[in-house]
Amino acid sequence: MRKVDVVGLMCAGRFEALEALFAPPLRAVVSAETVRVAWQVEIDRRGEVRTVGPPSTEAMPGGLVRVSVPVACERGDLTVVMSVDDAGLLHGLRLAAAAGTAWAPPDYVKARRFAEHDVTVGAGSLAVGGTVSVPRGRGPHPGVVLLSGGGPFDRDATTGANKPLKDLAWGLASRGVAVLRFDKVTHTHPAVSAPGFTVHDEYVPHAVAAVNLLRGQPAVDPARVFVLGHSMGGKVAPRVAAAEPAVAGLVLLAGEAQPMQRSAVRVVRHLAALRPGPESDAAVETVTRQAALVDSPGLTPATPAADLPFGLPATYWLDLRDYDPVAAAADLDVPMLLVQGGRDYQVTVADDLARWRSGLAHRPGVTFHVHDTGNHLFFPGHGPSTPAEYEPAQHVDPAVVTLVADWLAAARR
Repeated sequence: MRKVDVVGLMCAGRFEALEALFAPPLRAVVSAETVRVAWQVEIDRRGEVRTVGPPSTEAMPGGLVRVSVPVACERGDLTVVMSVDDAGLLHGLRLAAAAGTAWAPPDYVKARRFAEHDVTVGAGSLAVGGTVSVPRGRGPHPGVVLLSGGGPFDRDATTGANKPLKDLAWGLASRGVAVLRFDKVTHTHPAVSAPGFTVHDEYVPHAVAAVNLLRGQPAVDPARVFVLGHSMGGKVAPRVAAAEPAVAGLVLLAGEAQPMQRSAVRVVRHLAALRPGPESDAAVETVTRQAALVDSPGLTPATPAADLPFGLPATYWLDLRDYDPVAAAADLDVPMLLVQGGRDYQVTVADDLARWRSGLAHRPGVTFHVHDTGNHLFFPGHGPSTPAEYEPAQHVDPAVVTLVADWLAAARR
């Protein structure tokens, strides 16, 4: 098998033929339908494929070869990354942002106002790398730990040309807030998301370690270290605060409150409406069937991950299904800021923020804000949001950075 043929099979819609190339470990967690849905989402975001570039290879442990194939589309590029054995079978397959895209800081960043140093978050075999941004000048400063959304993100939440968590970190550090951001465990250690993996494993241990690491920084006020979660990170942030009582408060940016399997159906229907056709219809049918299995009493730890949304193991969904983020937040005695993009179709004012408002209505110290022009990444825009608008190089809206910075400066337990 020529390595680039994998992309050809996806372009041709031959996902069953692609599945035949899966080695048993990959077949256990990914199906033809899983790849079909993921590919359709990328095509919806970036447009039709224009060219497929030459593959690059890199030796991996265990005799595997990592093959990266650049794919140029109408509205942006992506990279198909696969792990291949000597027989040509696939042991890993993912769709990643295009490599080598430059990022430049937004105008609201004042680099002279802060310094950075790298740290290690967690200990042992699952430790990850992180970066602390510390304001210059007299402290102690308030601090915040950043949690990215669902998926194997690096510390910057790199998405194509954009780095929204780096925008936030540098923007907040320019305004007197110390920030710690770190690579997700699924980014540094992809094999961790195997059967038995849970939402807790994905977020909580490293988030707690990050909070305590930031509290120990000399220039940081240990009584004023907050957690800021975006999207799935916002959903899990109340769980982190429950696990670590030292957390001084929470900032939830587009924090998901609706059950994720149901929001997945809503999102795929939204994307299908933007691009009607048989492939979109198949994606809706697949995700709807997978979500119904998550909701059903038939879901057990032995349910194959390939039958579930995003190829995540059943233990992940069982953990998530038993977790109510709104109830968890209501049990906390800390201040909270919840910010929602008015144009966000992934986490919405109607489906998610309404749940937060209802569940936290009785709680003092909770502030809600709808940023009308913001999409899911809080990039400003106008009109209905689409996946394509994430592609151009842009930055988190300065109004959102200022809102968060001002709230952190004033918040007290």
